[in-house]
Amino acid sequence: MLTRKQHELICFINDRLEESGVSPSFEEMKEALDLKSKSGVHRLISALEERAFIRRLPNRARALEVLKMPERGGERAASKIPETASARQHSPQHSALPMPANDVIQIPLHGRIAAGVPIEAFEGSAMLAVPAALLGGGEHYALEVSGDSMVEAGILDGDYALIRRADTARDGEIVVALIEENEATLKYFRREGAMIRLDPANRAYDPQRYAPQQVRVQGKLAGLLRRYL
Repeated sequence: MLTRKQHELICFINDRLEESGVSPSFEEMKEALDLKSKSGVHRLISALEERAFIRRLPNRARALEVLKMPERGGERAASKIPETASARQHSPQHSALPMPANDVIQIPLHGRIAAGVPIEAFEGSAMLAVPAALLGGGEHYALEVSGDSMVEAGILDGDYALIRRADTARDGEIVVALIEENEATLKYFRREGAMIRLDPANRAYDPQRYAPQQVRVQGKLAGLLRRYL
């Protein structure tokens, strides 16, 4: 038997998959169910997974598969898996698929980015394991923060900035700004007349001003990951 919220969530996920073929983001699920935090969504998904109503596909941020739907009213569960999916579920290959232990995905780690003065971005290419609850919809990558000019925004040297790819930004958003096509910095984005101003979050640093053609937004800050040694 499913709770009311569990029933609402699986119906919302199933409707979205039927409409677009892509499962909703944690943020969309939180808003649809009027929950206070994404951790509530995580608990509901885990409960549905334990009851074999859904399956999470590994290494993908928005990959939920509905295995069966509850009957109307949510009192009893009846399998509504398409015939092809049902055949896969009972095949030896399907049963051998590993189930993800938790909701962690891999995103590209492109290198170090300056939170002080600009440095060359995208120095290397590796992968970083990130809890999916920290990310919403869209494509993401990570950059390691170098410097202290964003400390008053809670962004410290050595943090991993989780960036959602975007090419536009609104005033006051924290962005990855590519300067002169080869250097990047993490700053608050603001328009100042005909100029672009990149503001630090540290009184010891001055704002940086550039002509619009000198600056290209590469993404917006979506979250932070910090390791404690």
